[in-house]
Amino acid sequence: MSEERFGEFVLVRRHADGHVAELALDRPKAMNAVSTAMARSVSAACAALGEDREVRVVVLTSTHERAFCVGADLKERNSFSDADLLRQRPVTRGAYTAVLELPVPTVAAVHGFALGGGFELALSCDVIVADRTAVVGLPEVSVGVIPGGGGTQLLPRRVGAARAAELVFTARRVAAGEAHELGLVDQLVEEGRDREEALELASRMAANSPVGLRAAKRALRLGHGLDLRAGLEVEDAAWRSVAFSGDRAEGVAAFNEKRAPRWPGE
Repeated sequence: MSEERFGEFVLVRRHADGHVAELALDRPKAMNAVSTAMARSVSAACAALGEDREVRVVVLTSTHERAFCVGADLKERNSFSDADLLRQRPVTRGAYTAVLELPVPTVAAVHGFALGGGFELALSCDVIVADRTAVVGLPEVSVGVIPGGGGTQLLPRRVGAARAAELVFTARRVAAGEAHELGLVDQLVEEGRDREEALELASRMAANSPVGLRAAKRALRLGHGLDLRAGLEVEDAAWRSVAFSGDRAEGVAAFNEKRAPRWPGE
């Protein structure tokens, strides 16, 4: 396993021959509160991972024992002028967008608090694995703002408009069991097992064609929300991008030869 640091607060670890990358939020003294510096580091790490053709899956984790991420750094923001806040906005928004737009499958491993922007980072991933200590929520209206890292758009896509409205308008925190029942998280695992289970899931994903994984994610993301006919056109375009690839030829050959594929990744 190799490690690379992006700024002071983000650590990237590479697993499974570099095919699984772990993006670890590493600001333990602030329970991973998203400061301007941390947001820049998340964006930089995602840019590097997105361009690395060896990376097939990214797992978003936390080094803090009791929190995934508690959201925006309100201590930093308390010192801001209106002009400071306006200047910060594209930086913080860029971090959430960078996770959302990673071209490979993403898995969030959540334990403890995942609130506000912290939960939005998890929502930006394709799959959320949470342990039984997880507490999630979008409490922004309780401090006079709204979810601004994608929460008002990503949450209703998961749980429906009415349920999302109730959660956003009440600003309530949701414990792991209810979060799983409502679909706020996808897999519920035993305490302390979120990272291990997320990495295991990522390894199963990464065993598949890197060309296929990227194309499948593109089809899923671009097709979501379109009418069926338009969605099927998105799917067809993604299919055409892989149908004549080296991965497709290798996958068919490996199946017929009853062996594990050796993906060329092109």
